[in-house]
Formats: sequence, C-alpha cells, structure tokens
Amino acid sequence: MENYKCTVCSYFYKPEKGEWRRDIPKGTSFEDLPEDFRCPTCNQPKMAFVPVVKA
Repeated sequence: MENYKCTVCSYFYKPEKGEWRRDIPKGTSFEDLPEDFRCPTCNQPKMAFVPVVKA
C-alpha cells in the first residue's frame, strides 16, 4: 500500500498506521478511505493528496 501526502501541509497518510483522529483503522488503504475524508492537519479534501513513491 502506498503512502499519500497532502499537497497543502505535507501531512502523510500511512495505511499501516491508519488515522486515529478520523477513526480510520490500521491497514486501510488510501483508496478505501471515505470520499469525504479530509486531512486531519489542514482539513483539505482527499483530492489534495498525491501518492508518494517509497525509496
């Protein structure tokens, strides 16, 4: 599963960690996040995120 980065504030969504502030369980891929998911740091919509290539 890929990590995703918010293009506004640089927050990283990491599927292996989930997001406790939005009640997203560990192991939830970015594609499986609800369409109304918003960045927990800056409140931007899901479309503000881009995939990050792991080195």
